[in-house]
Amino acid sequence: MNHQLPQQTQTLAAVWRGGREVSLESVPVPALQAGEALVRVRLSTVCGSDRHTVSGRRTQPCPSILGHETVGEIVELGGDQQMYAVDGQRLQLGQRVIWSVTLPCGSCDRCLAGITAKCRTLRKAGHEALDSGWGLSGGYAQHVLLPRGMPIAVVDDEVADALAAPAACATATVMAVIERAAQIAGRRVVVVGAGMLGITAVAAAAAAGASSVIAVDPAAERRQLATQFGATAALSAVADVDTCDVLLEFSGSSAALQEGLRKLDIQGVAVFAGSVAPDGDVALDPESVVRRYLSIFGVHNYEPRHLQHALSFLQRTRDEFPWADLVAPPVPLEQVGSLLTDPPGTTPRYSIDPAAPTAGG
Repeated sequence: MNHQLPQQTQTLAAVWRGGREVSLESVPVPALQAGEALVRVRLSTVCGSDRHTVSGRRTQPCPSILGHETVGEIVELGGDQQMYAVDGQRLQLGQRVIWSVTLPCGSCDRCLAGITAKCRTLRKAGHEALDSGWGLSGGYAQHVLLPRGMPIAVVDDEVADALAAPAACATATVMAVIERAAQIAGRRVVVVGAGMLGITAVAAAAAAGASSVIAVDPAAERRQLATQFGATAALSAVADVDTCDVLLEFSGSSAALQEGLRKLDIQGVAVFAGSVAPDGDVALDPESVVRRYLSIFGVHNYEPRHLQHALSFLQRTRDEFPWADLVAPPVPLEQVGSLLTDPPGTTPRYSIDPAAPTAGG
């Protein structure tokens, strides 16, 4: 017997149908199977990767419902099987939750080795075709279906929706990057790119005890924002950096990467997370890597534990940094198309509230 409120059979979604076409459509909600959950979307934020999808810079199945930075409220749990969050907490109706971008199989060699982000049969929230069997995968809708095995984290009452929604992608990814960098305390950190991920990384490095945190971004307003999140300096170009111990790269610029590698001191560590679209090759001098004892890592997505790490980090720092300034006031679902296609604004994240009144409402 399902644990549920009155059963939802249809929901409203912003369906991407290719190019710049996004239309509001009624989408069926399938009957839940054991281990599945249905959430009512409270807030979704617009990740830059969705803008890249609509612009043609990256490919994904179409038509589909985009959106993978979402916080929602559980309104139905399928079957009699108890379901648990990543921290072991039992899931219940009415809880506010976020969920992973990635849905792993849990049984392939990569999953068993703890690299679920690179599962061999990986599915992704907000990246699945409308007719794939997981049509309600994206957050630009009134409801999202969470399949069995989806990593879910319960949001504490002290963490506002505007903080929780980006945690499902940007903040959790930064947690994975900081973990990959290993030692941050007492080291000189340079963060390249001061968008949502870069600003979050600046705050995370400062909170982790870095001796200095330099943010690099050509945009003056982003540099100013970085200083509010713990940057000890903010520069317009990597060339202006002296030397550093840790390089965290979120810009996707091969030129910035190239220059950043030159700035690493002995035993320097570089973590690349922004290079998710073609931007040119980076030349690497192997002798320099050897003689400087350099370590170079890549991070793409994150593991389930990083969801909980993200929420815990936001809760600890909610009064230390002005997180609300990173998310613009929410707009109705009908405006998703313009958010995805209009030129980006100065606020790192736009947001959508599916319950907000429409223009004619």
